[in-house]
This record gives sequence, structure tokens and C-alpha cells, in this order.
Amino acid sequence: MQGINEVEGKVAIVTGAASGIGRAISDLLVARGARVVAEDIDPSVEALAGPNVVPLVADISADGSAEKAVALAIERFSRLDLLVNNAGIIINKLVVDMSRADWERIINVNLTGAFLHSREAMKAMIPQRSGAIVNVASYASYFAFPTIAAYTASKGALAQFTRTLALEAIEHGIRVNAVGSGDVLTNILNTVAADGNGIAALAAHGTSAPIGRAADPKEIAEVVLFLASARASFMVGSVVMADGGMSVKVGS
Repeated sequence: MQGINEVEGKVAIVTGAASGIGRAISDLLVARGARVVAEDIDPSVEALAGPNVVPLVADISADGSAEKAVALAIERFSRLDLLVNNAGIIINKLVVDMSRADWERIINVNLTGAFLHSREAMKAMIPQRSGAIVNVASYASYFAFPTIAAYTASKGALAQFTRTLALEAIEHGIRVNAVGSGDVLTNILNTVAADGNGIAALAAHGTSAPIGRAADPKEIAEVVLFLASARASFMVGSVVMADGGMSVKVGS
């Protein structure tokens, strides 16, 4: 696999790129020959700056952020070929304890941000009649878990958004797919874990998957790269589960 540069010369936008899955995706894309606009609300994304990476500090759910990301890709690299809607957040609250602000923040980041970026990316991709959009969904797109209703709702909607956008995009030569990730060793739970160690919580929960562990972010990045590449040329509207068998177990 080290010799395969399936995205050589491509230009990508990756949201939530400062850490976790997004960082792994950005790193892998660059390693395989792509140039990346790495977008995150966390200013630490600036540390990724390099010849093939342009960081952008922005709230992906805010008006104008998607337009700025696309404009930056075209300004710096002259085109846009790939979009990875990866950014996501989670709040751990029962529905009866959740404020409207809590609900809207989750939906805005996990779903509306993907909509805004997909819309603007499509505008850049349609004239060239090529491109790929990959959304990072979850096994929570299909299965319910107490205390994360907003998260499961957003990921369920993201899977359906993937399918619908795929039908609209394919006539322009643009493929849209998603990866349904399982437990991945990232910092997404740091703000909700009792001890602030979200990685430990995900590692512990991952042991309940048939594979017996949580994923390394690099494992999810490989699936994203495949869906973004021409190797997945016949895949349209797919949600590819990369969850260590968790969805098989939950559904059994």
C-alpha cells in the first residue's frame, strides 16, 4: 500500500482536521500525493501548515466558513477534488436534561456543517464534472444509545443526507459516500468523560465490539481514502461500516 498514490495531485478539504480522525485523514491524503485545506475550530490546526497543507481556523457551521474553505483551496491549489466532512462533536445528556442550545450545536456541527461544505464544494466540482465527497458517519447512524440523542440523530441524518446528495451529485460525475465508524481512539469524549479521559472511555467501550478493541484513527482514514479515490469508482451513496463488527453485534 505504501507505493499507491491514488489521490496524487488531488486537492481536498478536510474538516475537523486538527486531531483524531481528521488529522489522520489529512496526513494520509498528503502522504498519498494530495494537497489539503485542513479546517478546524481549534487554532492548533495551524501547526499542520506546510507545502501541501493550508490550515483554516473556522467554525464549520458558521455562515461563510464553507465558502472560505473552498475559496482557499482554489486560491492556493487552483481546484477542488475532494471533500471530507469529518468534524463532529457529542454531548452526553438525557433528552429531558438537554437544552435547545445543546441540541442545535450538535446538529449544526455534525449535520449542517456537512450540508454547507457539500453545497459549496459541489459548486466548485460541477464545472469540472468530477469530485468525491466522503462523510464520516457512525454506527450510531443506525442504532440508538441513551444520553446521546442529538448525536445519533445527527449521524442518522448524515447517512440519509449522504444517500440523497449522492443521487443529485452523480449526474455531474461527483460521487458521495460515507464511512460508518465505530469507537475510535480520539478526544471527542474528553468533555463528557467523568475524568476527562475520553480516549480511555472509548478504548474500554471498544472492547465490546466483536473485534475486541477500538480503532486507531488511521484505520478509519484508510477507508475514507478508498472512498475518495477512483478505486471506489462504482460506489455511490454507500455507507461503509468500519466499526469492528459493532453494528453486526447490535443488530443481532
